[in-house]
Amino acid sequence: MGAESPPDLDTGLLRSFVALSEERHFGQAALRLNVSQPALSKRLQRLEEMVGGPLLVRGYRSVRLTGPGRVLLERARALLRDAGQAIEVSREAARGEAGLLRIGFGVASMVELLPQVLLQFRRVHPRVQIEMRDMSSPAQLEALRRAEIDLGFVRQLGPEAGIERIPILRERLAAAVQPRSAWRDRAGLSSLARSPFVACSRGVSASYYDHVVAVCRAAGFAPRIVTETNDLFSLLQLVRAGVGVALVPSAAAAMRVPGVRLRKVAMAAATWDIALARRKDESGPLVEAFVHVARQAARRLAPISVRPAAEVQSSST
Repeated sequence: MGAESPPDLDTGLLRSFVALSEERHFGQAALRLNVSQPALSKRLQRLEEMVGGPLLVRGYRSVRLTGPGRVLLERARALLRDAGQAIEVSREAARGEAGLLRIGFGVASMVELLPQVLLQFRRVHPRVQIEMRDMSSPAQLEALRRAEIDLGFVRQLGPEAGIERIPILRERLAAAVQPRSAWRDRAGLSSLARSPFVACSRGVSASYYDHVVAVCRAAGFAPRIVTETNDLFSLLQLVRAGVGVALVPSAAAAMRVPGVRLRKVAMAAATWDIALARRKDESGPLVEAFVHVARQAARRLAPISVRPAAEVQSSST
């Protein structure tokens, strides 16, 4: 024989019981609850039927708790407190002030844009929990379709069914080189045709890797990639060590790796747009609030991300 299901519990019964326990008087508790004394007695009787025994003992002028009553009082207060907090948090979520946001990001967005967006958003919405996932753009779009994330920072590619892309920032690839590299301003990227290249692996970001190859081909050569790494900072360190040159987002200037200079690649093919992607059927207040903050942060970063011939070097170079 299966276990008996617990009865449905009305929080109003618990509030009545807590009021009686604290006031120790039916008249005062009824006044506090704005109900009649007979209605309050019926509520207590119903609760005692659920428990299977008395919760209060009536005296001449007051009532006192039984053993089961003391146990219930402690739990009832906790339940009512949790219920109140749940409602309040839900109200905050409805206003875009609390809740959970699951956000995808990739190599291009994490350099300068993403930290600035998160800092500003946390200042304005400190009660929102943010869950970050490092994913390529195609993986983010698939996660959006499966409702596994709420927003993604993706490369602005072609249209995708059910997905809305909101342009946030235009970026440009820059050549990361040592001070005494083969780079020549007049020749631009083609001056590095004979240099070894290092790149973030295609497994980390297929769109970034393919973009690097495509830009080099547009400059008239196929890059000789000798080493691949999993993150942008390690990539710049490989350039610093003389392993090779690299094409990186121009915002990588903010990383300030000593001995590495960033040179502007003045080709239309070197630019791309970063967009915030979301499901077209998902536009809650939290998502809207994050999009608003991202747009504000991107407007401040735009002049930095497209600056020409940015340099990242130590004072001794």
